[in-house]
Order: sequence, then C-alpha cells, then structure tokens
Amino acid sequence: MPREKIVLLWSGGKDSARALAELQRSYEICGLLTTFTEGYDRVTMHGVRRALIEAQAEALGERLRSMTIRPSCSNQEYGEQMRKILLDLKAQGVRKIASGDIFLEDVRRYREERLKEVEMELITPLWGRSSLSLLREFFAQGFRATTVCVSTRWLGAEFVGRELDERFLADLPSGVDPCGENGEFHSFVYDGPLFRHPVRFQLGETVLRDGHCYCDLIPAQGDNSL
Repeated sequence: MPREKIVLLWSGGKDSARALAELQRSYEICGLLTTFTEGYDRVTMHGVRRALIEAQAEALGERLRSMTIRPSCSNQEYGEQMRKILLDLKAQGVRKIASGDIFLEDVRRYREERLKEVEMELITPLWGRSSLSLLREFFAQGFRATTVCVSTRWLGAEFVGRELDERFLADLPSGVDPCGENGEFHSFVYDGPLFRHPVRFQLGETVLRDGHCYCDLIPAQGDNSL
C-alpha cells in the first residue's frame, strides 16, 4: 500500500534531521521546504548558504523545495506566500506538512491554523519529548552538526561555529534549552545515518548582527574541510 505523502519544513538543523528520521519510517517524503532570504540567498534566521542546503538535500537523497522572502517581509506577506506553496503541494497530493517543533505551543498553533485554512494537517514527530533526551539521541545515532547562529541574549560568540557534542552541551549556561528551542542557537547537520556522504564545508568569518552571532559556513573546495 502506498505511503501517505508529506513535506517537511526544513532549516537544515538538528531538529529537522531528527524529524526526517522519524518521518521516513511512515511517510513518503515529497520534499524538504526551506525559506531563504532574498538578496542574501541564505536560510532565513539561520544564515546558512543555499549551496550548502542544496548539498545537504542531495546527500540525503531528498528533493529541496524553497520559498524566498524579502528581508523586510511582513507576517502577512509570509503567510500569503506560504499559502500559495501549500496549495501547490496540495494539488500534488500532499495533505500533511511536518515540522521539528518540540514544545513552543504558539508556533505550533500558528502552523496548525495556517494549514487548516487550506485543509492540510501538521505533523510534529518530536512534539512533547525531552530536549535533553532528543539531543543525546542525536549524538548516539551518529549525527554531526555545527552551530551556525547564537542569540547573544543567551550565549556568547564562543558558542557559534562549534561542533554540537557533549562538550557543547556541558558548556551551555543554566536556563538554555539543550535543543535551543527558544532560539538560543541554530545548527547545520552535515553528516549522520541518513546521509549518503558528508556535506563538506569550512568555517568562515563570524558576524554580529541584530542580536545574533553568525558563523559563515563556506562550501569546501579543497581537502582541509569538516
């Protein structure tokens, strides 16, 4: 019997990767949907270059779908663009959209309401699980990730561009969610059990902008790469 089709909202980070691993057991994955910012050609909020997300999708054997928004995009404009994409997906037989949300109720409610408007359903395979347990499972399963953005409200610049591992976890200040679910940090997954091969990159410059510290990941051209 054919599996039900689903598209995953994809940031390129650890929660997206864990959600994908869960979804692959039960659904036909019809794409990873990523939002990029016009002019920068990078993942909105995370700052990862499109080329790396494309390389990531290729390494995962999944189709990358994208939406591009203006830097000054309003919530209304974002909603209108997303609605068009959802309707297009629905016409292709997709009735469910998934996300890697863990516990932010307002985010989940917003997604559910927008999907309900087009008679689609939200699936959240990680919902309600312990952030600490999810991160430790991420390590145990052999995923590899690097932090690409940290909020200076929570973390210092020394936390960006670091390998996401037990040492990173041990260094997190009290009050910071282990999965960064409150926006404390974002990551880029470059290897793991779902990958046919690692996504290779080099660490670039670190930039402070709008209360966030970003580490630029540069697609690797030579051998001295991660």
